[in-house]
Amino acid sequence: MGWLTKILKGSSHKGHYHGKYGHERTWDEPRNSVEEDIDCAIALSLSELDQKGKRVIEDESQSEDEEQPAKFESDDDESPAKVESEDDEPPAKVESDHDEPPAKISYEEDDQSAKIQLEEDEQLAMAIQESLKVDSPPRHDTGSIFRPFPFFNPAGSRICAGCKRGIGHGRYLSCVGAVWHPDCFCCHACNLPITDYEFSMSGNHPYHKSCYKEKHHPRCDVCKSFIPTNSAGLIEYRAHPFWLQKYCPSHEHDRTPRCCSCERMEPRDTKYLLLDDGRKLCLECLDSAIMDTHECQPLYLEIQEFYEGLNMKVEQQVPMLLVERQALNEAMEGEKNGHHHLPETRGLCLSEEQTVTTIFRRPKIGAGYRMIDMITEPYRLVRRCEVTAILVLYGLPRLLTGSILAHEMMHAWLRLKGYPNLSPEVEEGICQVLAHMWLDAETYSAPGSDVGTSSSSSSSSSVSSSSSGPSKKGKRSDFEKKLGDFFKHQIESDSSTAYGEGFRQGNQAVLKYGLRRTLDHIQITGSFP
Repeated sequence: MGWLTKILKGSSHKGHYHGKYGHERTWDEPRNSVEEDIDCAIALSLSELDQKGKRVIEDESQSEDEEQPAKFESDDDESPAKVESEDDEPPAKVESDHDEPPAKISYEEDDQSAKIQLEEDEQLAMAIQESLKVDSPPRHDTGSIFRPFPFFNPAGSRICAGCKRGIGHGRYLSCVGAVWHPDCFCCHACNLPITDYEFSMSGNHPYHKSCYKEKHHPRCDVCKSFIPTNSAGLIEYRAHPFWLQKYCPSHEHDRTPRCCSCERMEPRDTKYLLLDDGRKLCLECLDSAIMDTHECQPLYLEIQEFYEGLNMKVEQQVPMLLVERQALNEAMEGEKNGHHHLPETRGLCLSEEQTVTTIFRRPKIGAGYRMIDMITEPYRLVRRCEVTAILVLYGLPRLLTGSILAHEMMHAWLRLKGYPNLSPEVEEGICQVLAHMWLDAETYSAPGSDVGTSSSSSSSSSVSSSSSGPSKKGKRSDFEKKLGDFFKHQIESDSSTAYGEGFRQGNQAVLKYGLRRTLDHIQITGSFP
């Protein structure tokens, strides 16, 4: 097995190999050295078998009788056997000098032995190749087993992806599918080199992990910290459905205050105004807030004009009072009839005689953003008609106060016009429709525009002529316009049966049949058309 020794010692062939077995084989391209040795070994093995075919007669004849060689003949004894090598050499002919019959050796046994030896050699060669785990390298478009340029670039031909200059033999980085000078692989945010073992990617830009977190990790709008991950390693936060204020889930349970008007949470770096009844008001809502009964009278007149424009004038003079939350809750307990929006009621239409504490003078803002010097006085309600007063919670922005007034005014109108006792869905639903209509008119109307989108065409023209359009307090800020959209969103998305579902049914009826026909149908049937 000389060829096996050759494999174990290695081969010095690099590019070409010429092996002869029947014909010549030539590889014109570089080959794997181990693969070369395997092919060489198999060729040598086959060559050795060739030589065995030549020597088999001599070896056996010498073993039987060294002095008298045997004469090899074929089975029919007519002519001596000729053993020819595959190299076309002259056949070896051996004759015996004795008179004994010539020895006959079958070629079948020689062929069988040769085949067995060949199979053993091939199996051994395959076993060695398999044990070495040698895979042929991939061939590329060039026909060569070597990777094309520039995979095996010389050091001087590496080009930095940052500065586009050659890298040479110095230190370099290999990342993001390119090579870089260490000083050229920089963070996309701070433009400083990235020297850490780990970095973050956004798009095609690398970042320091700290810079990526600062730029892309969401921060809580309340505590201003990075929103923590949950047990599954995911970023979990809460968001207001309208304002899209993002905050940590823990703030829903740590008593972080919300604005009683816009419902946004109070940020740690901002102070909300603390009202006497414990509610908090953000500074943006405070800007248009109505604080006492006298200040609310102009807005009450606007609501009356709005109803008059819809041909729904309230003839009776119904008192309107701004009250604290405690006074509103006490009045609600003394009222026998009516439906209340829980968890907090912000307006009431009273029909019973009672005494109510109303806010007489606007309070001042004291130290620590607290309301001080509030002056209240009792007000005795006398029953002159079906409605004794309309109460509204103080300290709310003008648009929210106006929508509450429009809602409670509808309650008063229904009672004064002799509508029968209605189900909560019908009565609260149609009152919410009027509140939504007023907000729509205040938010989008301009002088001379058609604002009664939810009413009939005859009512719409009347509203346009009587409504003043923009607020009488002057031009509204962008936030106040946004606030008006929020209050409408609250009405539209209310999930309660009476206020939410009732509004959606009532609004659909008004849009289809008009306000006047809807009210007539309610008066006759007690339900929406």
